[in-house]
Amino acid sequence: EDMPVAAAVTLLSKLQSDIRYAEGEVLHTLVSNVDVKDIRVNKLDAFVIPEKTTLYPGEQFMSQIVMAAVDTTMQPEIYINGTRVNTTNGRYSFTAGGVGEHQFSGYLITRNAAGEELRREFTQKYSVIPTPDGATVAADLMNVLYAGFKNPISVSVPGIPANQVSVSMSGGSLSSTGNGHFIAVPSAVGKDVTFNISVNDHGKTRSLAPFTFHVRKLPDPTPYMIVGDNRFRGGRLAKASLMGASGIKAAIDDGLLDIEFRVTGFEAVFFDNMGNAVPMVGNGSQFSERQKDAFRKLSRNRRFYISRVTAVGPDGIARQLNTSMEVIVN
Repeated sequence: EDMPVAAAVTLLSKLQSDIRYAEGEVLHTLVSNVDVKDIRVNKLDAFVIPEKTTLYPGEQFMSQIVMAAVDTTMQPEIYINGTRVNTTNGRYSFTAGGVGEHQFSGYLITRNAAGEELRREFTQKYSVIPTPDGATVAADLMNVLYAGFKNPISVSVPGIPANQVSVSMSGGSLSSTGNGHFIAVPSAVGKDVTFNISVNDHGKTRSLAPFTFHVRKLPDPTPYMIVGDNRFRGGRLAKASLMGASGIKAAIDDGLLDIEFRVTGFEAVFFDNMGNAVPMVGNGSQFSERQKDAFRKLSRNRRFYISRVTAVGPDGIARQLNTSMEVIVN
């Protein structure tokens, strides 16, 4: 009350100025904190994210088309499988490993305007398929499987991992041995078998064109004797080697197939001094004592024949072979 008017006006003006300054500071602080936790960006780009980039005729192309914002002035920290990786403009590359389904995962760290870390997890799946190493040539007239025999076959679909390929067979049994390889056993001679193939392509099942094979009986084997490490099929033979042989075997070993048969009987035909044939029948695949005794009596350049060989193959069919084997004692 006792303050002069001039002094009171000066004091009130100072209080008014202080209030306006405080108001300005509050407004400045509020404005500064409006986007403090925002992520600063300076570029907008459009991105196409396809589900797959390899398509088949008639298949739909599926993708996401998005607008994304990036900050070209600051690279985020990227960690894959716990290890930080260096990228260029966010592009990451690595060398593919083994064939099959794979995935990698990690996380990305960036910072907002306040310097706080923002972390986001990611997981990506991918497939590795075998590299084509040559052309495939098929003989259309030789699509043949053998009845009752374990025929090995391989099935592959370009662009599809082996574990995403399903195969079924009509007219026999089919079992998988892994990695696109199968064992096919047709049930009847003369009846074609069909292989039906489908693939799991990114969660969608797709059927492919079937394959048909003709079914034939296994060809007849060739009889032979084991002499050392060799298969003797006829001709001159040392007497010591003859005496060391245990019996007759039979197999298909034409360089393409190597299939053993079980010999169930054969006939050894000798000739006496008068030129008369002396047949000696053997049961099973082993030489009988009578036949071995006849071997001992053979002199140099004498010959005998192995004929009427009966054998059973893996198809379970018994057959008498038309092939005979001439043996000349050396």
